[in-house]
Amino acid sequence: MKKDRLLNRDIIYEVAALGHTEYICIADCGLPIPKDVPVIDISIKAGNPKFLDVLDAVCEELVVESIILASEIDEKSPALAGEMKKRFGEEVTEKVPHEDFKKLTQKAKCIIRTGETTSYANVILVGGVNF
Repeated sequence: MKKDRLLNRDIIYEVAALGHTEYICIADCGLPIPKDVPVIDISIKAGNPKFLDVLDAVCEELVVESIILASEIDEKSPALAGEMKKRFGEEVTEKVPHEDFKKLTQKAKCIIRTGETTSYANVILVGGVNF
């Protein structure tokens, strides 16, 4: 058994398989999932598991080069926007309109669907390298 915090074997596989500049998306329970993108649905009920808990666990294993957020997060979910800024800063954060964000998810290697109900609790993690 893995010793680290991340235990979900499907998520571990996707993290290990992610290449430099490829996308993994962590999403709230309402984000539309593109037809041909694999989804790892870990939602249990509304609010569980929480987006930030899943994000933190994934980021313990994944080298993240940058992130992409919906620009609406600043107005609609300022507390969550602040949490994202604390974790990643501004220099590696790109913000795009939500409609463009949804189009970008079509390029994701997978989408991890949480039970989060906070508006715009979605992020695209762009894979980095550890060398």
